[in-house]
Amino acid sequence: MLRRLHPDQPAAFAFTPANAAWAEAQIAKYPEGRQASAIIPLLWRAQEQEGWLTRPAIEAVADMLGLARIRALEVATFYFMFQ
Repeated sequence: MLRRLHPDQPAAFAFTPANAAWAEAQIAKYPEGRQASAIIPLLWRAQEQEGWLTRPAIEAVADMLGLARIRALEVATFYFMFQ
């Protein structure tokens, strides 16, 4: 099944201060060079915050982790837990 992002997307995304602190704590759990492993919990928290996972949220998470945005998009569209 091919999954696509909804065509109507918000202009921007930012974690709330509490969620940003939570995200930084999650990233800190991983050793240097392995922070990208935090992608699933961060995408999940972004989805919980917004009610759905938007393109700006995916891009913001990728930027936080130093990942190419396409890598984060691949994860977000691969797992069915992300809507």
